[in-house]
Amino acid sequence: MVFIHDTEQNLRAAAYLVNTLPGYDSGDTLTTLEDFDAYLVQNPYTGLIHRDEDELAALRAIRPRLRRLWEVDREQAVPLVNEMLRDGEALPRLMKHDGIDWHIHATSDDAPLPTRVLVEAAMAFVDVIRADQYDRIRVCTADDCDSVYVDYSKNGSKRYCDTGNCGNRMNVNAYRRRKARETA
Repeated sequence: MVFIHDTEQNLRAAAYLVNTLPGYDSGDTLTTLEDFDAYLVQNPYTGLIHRDEDELAALRAIRPRLRRLWEVDREQAVPLVNEMLRDGEALPRLMKHDGIDWHIHATSDDAPLPTRVLVEAAMAFVDVIRADQYDRIRVCTADDCDSVYVDYSKNGSKRYCDTGNCGNRMNVNAYRRRKARETA
């Protein structure tokens, strides 16, 4: 299943933001204005962006709400998404800009960036829920990772995130265990 461009873009931005939370072996990776700029380079947003400490603090504050979407199933996600849309006073409208065909913006361009991020993520999750593809919203299965991702693979078989080479690391570990059993 391939999601439409803005849905995929907003899911990636939400996962990126969630993965800045402290994890098993990493600290918070969204603490400075430089970290904030790196987020915006990877996840560009249109509209008003202040790039200041207050905006950074507000963006950091929405991360746990987004993380919760990876901890629930499809049915439990619905009230969370509805609450995000309500809190952001979502008013969807069609837009076309920057070479991107018609897509939905659900807040005004001058709404605070964290509100826009939260609402656009919620709109992306609306698409996931409606398409009955919530099983693609995943937490990495590596035993030492709790990063989140969305499985965009054709057959829905992805098990590891892309943030820490988890797939390679777990495959090497499995190979070493097999070799150790063979020589024992």
